[in-house]
Amino acid sequence: MVTPSLSRSGDTAVLALLARSDDEPPLTIPRDPAREAARRELSKGMYHENEPSWFQRALDAFWDWVEDLFSSAATVTPGGPVGLVVVILVVLAVLGALWWRLGTPRREPTSSAALFDDRPRSAAEHRAAAEAHAAQGHWNQAVQERMRAIVRSLEERALLDVRPGRTADEAAAEAGRSLPSHTDRLRAAARDFDDVTYGGRTATRQAYQRIAELDRDLESSKPQLANSAPSTAHNARQGAAE
Repeated sequence: MVTPSLSRSGDTAVLALLARSDDEPPLTIPRDPAREAARRELSKGMYHENEPSWFQRALDAFWDWVEDLFSSAATVTPGGPVGLVVVILVVLAVLGALWWRLGTPRREPTSSAALFDDRPRSAAEHRAAAEAHAAQGHWNQAVQERMRAIVRSLEERALLDVRPGRTADEAAAEAGRSLPSHTDRLRAAARDFDDVTYGGRTATRQAYQRIAELDRDLESSKPQLANSAPSTAHNARQGAAE
C-alpha cells in the first residue's frame, strides 16, 4: 500500500484523495496532517455564514437563564407556574399602588444651601434675569431669580440685614415680622423656591406669576414698625381715659 505525502496545497490534496473512486485502491493519510487540513478547511467563512452572531448567542443564553430561573422558582412556589405568576402580579400591583400613592421619589427640600451665589447682584439685576428666563419659558430659573430679587430688594430697603448664607425660608420668616400682611405669601414663595432648587420639581408659569406679583406688592408695601402695636394700644387707652 502506498502512503503519499501531502502536496503543497495540503487541504486540496486531502480532499482530492478522499474523493477517489471506490474502484481504486484505498489510500491512507497520516493523522496529524489530516487533522490540520480538516481544521483549515472548516475554518473557511463559507461554513459559518448561517451561524448566529455573537449577540444572538448571548441573547439565547440570557433567555435560557431566565427560563431556568423561572422553572426553578416555579418548583418551590405553591401552585407551580400559575402560582408564581400570581405572586409576580401581586408584587407588581403593590409596587404600582405605592408609586401612585407616594409619587416619584424626590429628595426632600433642604434649607442648608444659600439663597445667593458668590457674585452679589442688585434686585433690579435679579428681576431682569427673571424676566429673561420667563420670556424663554424657563420657569425654574425665573422663579429662583424672582425670589432672589424679592430678598435683595428687602435688603436694599433695610428691612432685612445683609447676611451671606441666608436661605429662602429664613428670609421669608424674617421679612414676615416687618411685613406681617405678606407672611403667608412670602412662605409660599420660599416653598416654591425650595421645590425647584432642592426638591427636583418643575416650576410653572402660575408659580412665577405669583412670585412676581408678590415682588410688585412688596415694593409698595410699608413695613410695620416694631413699636407700632404698643403705641396704638397706648393711644386707645389714653382716648378711653379722656
